[in-house]
Amino acid sequence: MTFASSLTAPSNVSHITATFASSRVLRRSNTNAKRTVVSNAVAEAAENETKEDTAARPVYPFSAIIGQEEMKFAAIMNIIDPNIGGIMVMGDRGTGKSTTVRSLVDLLPLIDVVKDDPFMSSPTDPNLMSPDVLAAFRAGENFETVKVPINMVDLPLGATEDRVCGTIDIEKALTEGTKAFEPGLLAKANRGILYVDEVNLLDDHLVDVLLDSAASGWNTVEREGISICHPARFILIGSGNPEEGELRPQLLDRFGMHAQIKTVKLPEERVRVVEERTAFDTSPKEFRDKYKEEQDQVIGKLSAARSLLPSVQVPMDIRLKISQVCAELDVDGLRGDLVTTRAARAAAAYRGSTEVTDEDVYSIITLCLRHRLRKDPMATIDEGTKVLEVFSSVFGYDSEE
Repeated sequence: MTFASSLTAPSNVSHITATFASSRVLRRSNTNAKRTVVSNAVAEAAENETKEDTAARPVYPFSAIIGQEEMKFAAIMNIIDPNIGGIMVMGDRGTGKSTTVRSLVDLLPLIDVVKDDPFMSSPTDPNLMSPDVLAAFRAGENFETVKVPINMVDLPLGATEDRVCGTIDIEKALTEGTKAFEPGLLAKANRGILYVDEVNLLDDHLVDVLLDSAASGWNTVEREGISICHPARFILIGSGNPEEGELRPQLLDRFGMHAQIKTVKLPEERVRVVEERTAFDTSPKEFRDKYKEEQDQVIGKLSAARSLLPSVQVPMDIRLKISQVCAELDVDGLRGDLVTTRAARAAAAYRGSTEVTDEDVYSIITLCLRHRLRKDPMATIDEGTKVLEVFSSVFGYDSEE
């Protein structure tokens, strides 16, 4: 007998060891399960609390905003036709960019969604359905639908990629064999608005995520060999201060319109802005009631414009002139032509007309093209002025006009 064989453990010892290990694994599993339940409950409570706070927190009325005509007009165009592609707002700090964006909540229309679906799935359009809803739709099942306001989702600068894209519960996938997906902000923003404040400070990896979703209209999550894909079509609105850094050209090109905001210089207007804001902070409900009639007028005009939009026609000569302006400005690609044509149709619908005119193109062409021009460090005029000069030349107007 060797020394090693003399130290061999009895058979019942190995059985005891296995039982002990099994009980430890079971206790650990139960502990993890309890932790998961508790953390999910906490997260759900926090989310519900956030929803209640958001619902209870009044927003500044859109019709009460003084100045910022470029930004307000661009926002109205995107509400009429979301296919325009969103807005990039650049301006000085403290000019009310975020206030104006958040005031759009009151103007957004109601949409039909599948009840209890976290992806805001459309009950009729397969391109706007989550995988589960699409499978049920193809199987001929009926959906219970509800009307809800379009979501406006804030994307914080410190958000993680998992929070933005969503994440997969690997433990549940391995143990139960099911794809347990926790939707992120992109799922919540589907068919809505995604707002990024200080977008020029956004981390590069989040910029890449936004570029992929904005280009394809879908969000794909790949984790540990498991793939989840869901629709993520949203109006992208970004704001920032140009002094804090430039925006990546790839992301800048994804914005349909580019509005510039400047600080109000007239003392009378500055005093009026301060007085209005003070009145809102003192009594938000009374202040909103004061502008209710004007808000209802804007909402009614937007609703009429959305209904009229499908019947708006763009004459061929105007289409040719829009493309000629883009060609003379040396705009890369055809996105400038598409966005300008769509925005011109929205402007005509907002005016109550079924045919686009030169005036409609004039009102939107600077917003659509100024950010698509190639940067010229030796230029003596800004991009907006250059766009208007070429527009005047092509459409036969004098530059003074």
